Amino acid sequence: MDFELPEEHRAFRDTVHRWVEAECPKDWARELEADEHNYPHELWAKFTEAGFHGVGIAEEFDGQGGNVLMQMLLARELARSLGGLAWIWGITSFAGSKSIGLYGTPEQKAKYLPEIAAGRLKAAISFTEPGGGTDLLGGLSTTAEKVEGGWVLNGEKIWSSSAHVADYLLCIARTDKNVQKMHQGLTLFWVPANSKGVKITPLAKLGMRSMGSCTVVYDNVFVADDDVLAEPNNAWYTLLPTLNNERIMVGAFCLGVIDGILEDALAYVMQRKAFGKYIGQFQILQHYIAEIATMQQSTELLLHFCADKQARGEEVGNQANMLKLLASENANRAADMGIQILGGMGYSAETDMQRYWRDSRLWRIGPVTNEMVKNGIAESLGLPRSF
Repeated sequence: MDFELPEEHRAFRDTVHRWVEAECPKDWARELEADEHNYPHELWAKFTEAGFHGVGIAEEFDGQGGNVLMQMLLARELARSLGGLAWIWGITSFAGSKSIGLYGTPEQKAKYLPEIAAGRLKAAISFTEPGGGTDLLGGLSTTAEKVEGGWVLNGEKIWSSSAHVADYLLCIARTDKNVQKMHQGLTLFWVPANSKGVKITPLAKLGMRSMGSCTVVYDNVFVADDDVLAEPNNAWYTLLPTLNNERIMVGAFCLGVIDGILEDALAYVMQRKAFGKYIGQFQILQHYIAEIATMQQSTELLLHFCADKQARGEEVGNQANMLKLLASENANRAADMGIQILGGMGYSAETDMQRYWRDSRLWRIGPVTNEMVKNGIAESLGLPRSF
């Protein structure tokens, strides 16, 4: 088994690394993240200029091409400096290019993918409901009824990140109540965010502040038949491959955060003095850094394994769950260690450790809680379902 990246991927990674250093340094990321009332349009514009929105979109649709591994390399390098703000790129990549690119009609691909690749279209995910959380199916109360020429959508969603600046909302709703199982009778809608009856309200939250997360209310919103994605009433089976991609993407973001933590920790212990010597000489701090480096290596190996399997078209659901679990726990624990290494400065808004901790804490909850991930892994090993 070859663990080395192909030359093309190494060159891409190194190019993005240099770009991040020049265009998205950590001090600027701190400024952006601190202002929760202003979406960082300038950051989106930088991604556009660099062509990042086109990564993973076929060249026939004006994209940059590249497989899932290329996307994960980009996600990792962005998160090293931006932390959770890397979702500024990731949300539209998942909700737009990955979803439409996988199960959109030829007409939908031709209409939307070039717009996404050019950075002219922002998307948001509109799945979670106030009473649902991780119980997406059991808590799903949003409905859509068929009418002439389309559907009428009613319901409420929550934690829809960047919905307040989105052009389209990727929304899941129940379209058939007469089903035997909860995952049946669901449909995906590509809803224009400026549709009559859509009300979007930003929420205050702990991390990823300037990106914005919102509640979205759908009040008799008309959605045309042309904006239904894939087969009506069969959305769950359509979504499953993209949910694996989302978990792999979370793994890449978490790994990028670990990269940033290790960089900052090493730099600090080699310049900070206490008790007459550099604190990098203290054994306990060396142990913390050794643990962070080990988390980095183990997360990287599982990420590349999952991305390679998915790029080959192989089943990767269980491994993607394991990656999401391992990566998010590692990133949040590494960030906590980073705060401890920096001491009071780790708690200060003048450094990035507190930002890495706040952002990585979310990934232990979303897009699915780690407790639910463990349930799925245990069930895959033959144990009875626990929920």
